[in-house]
Amino acid sequence: MRRSPTSQLRVAVDGTPLLGVRTGVGHTAAATIDALSTRDDLDVTAYAITWRGRRALATALGTAARTAVRPIPARAVQAAWRRMNAPRIEWWTGPVDVVHGTNYVGPPARVPVLVSIYDVTFAINPELAAPNHNVELIRRALDRGAMVHTNSEHVSALVGDVFGISADRVTCVYPGLLTTGAGDAERGRALTGAERYALFLGQLGPRKNVVQLVRAFDAVAGDDPAVHLVLAGPDGDDSPNVAHAIGAATHGDRVHRLGYVSSAERLDLLAGASVFTFPSLDEGFGHPPLEAMQAGVPVVAADAGSLPEVLGDAALLVAPTDTDALAASITRALLPDVAADLVTRGHAQAARYRWDRCASELSDLYHRLASGTTEAS
Repeated sequence: MRRSPTSQLRVAVDGTPLLGVRTGVGHTAAATIDALSTRDDLDVTAYAITWRGRRALATALGTAARTAVRPIPARAVQAAWRRMNAPRIEWWTGPVDVVHGTNYVGPPARVPVLVSIYDVTFAINPELAAPNHNVELIRRALDRGAMVHTNSEHVSALVGDVFGISADRVTCVYPGLLTTGAGDAERGRALTGAERYALFLGQLGPRKNVVQLVRAFDAVAGDDPAVHLVLAGPDGDDSPNVAHAIGAATHGDRVHRLGYVSSAERLDLLAGASVFTFPSLDEGFGHPPLEAMQAGVPVVAADAGSLPEVLGDAALLVAPTDTDALAASITRALLPDVAADLVTRGHAQAARYRWDRCASELSDLYHRLASGTTEAS
């Protein structure tokens, strides 16, 4: 049945990433659903493929979106999807017009499907990433004709190469940034025990290149006796190497590992930071340095992955494997005039990424999918 021009488009969006301890994908999916739910042209249903978390989705959402769950384990569902095109997602959601898989999994459906792929490091540089157990599900969704959404043009180009699909099946829609309010600089400094510090936020995995950051900081610290380095984020596969680098550093006593921090502590750490450092070897987008820009902190980042595209000229970009250049950029960003210029540029750059714009562009994409007129954008 053809829908009337004024009727709402019924969109089913995967809310499974919202459950449990949220990763970056979980936070992105939550904000996406929130933004989509404010639009008058969309009727949003959030589904979750889970047994244990099926009762938690409504609380996790906190939006006007309806929830759709079934008492069936995710493992059983995904095992079925690897072998056949059933059960279709409509078994959870009821009739819909478009389905958006927000976490690499595009389920079987009777309607057009959009699947979000945030990076392809797992395929290009697997040594830098945790195994992505959804690769087979990605390929099956693409074989069924699913379209792809990415968060950067950099990833859009790579997706075509990795999965062998044409450019007209891939669309970049940039995410927004949450306006979370200002942190307390004094609390940030109290958390670290330092008045001046360079900050890193993220899990200690190989891709984040924190060992190189520790070595670069050691050079900076030799010329600046007041500056410290703060590493905030959960342990990862590279944690032992980071610990060894800190132990081998001349100024390792000024490197502080805080582990996982709460959202409030994250804001406080940003508020008190003198410079934000993000020397990642690859990124599909790069929320943390944009959060730092939004908080008024000068940023030093790697010229790798999507970071040059996303950060533009608002950060000092450096080759992530060049320890001397990384150290020199951190030192430069600590200079008052350089820091002031980076903060001004950073505020303007961060302001480009808005959730209302993201929701508008996704809505346009959904409507094109539903009408069969999707083109690359």
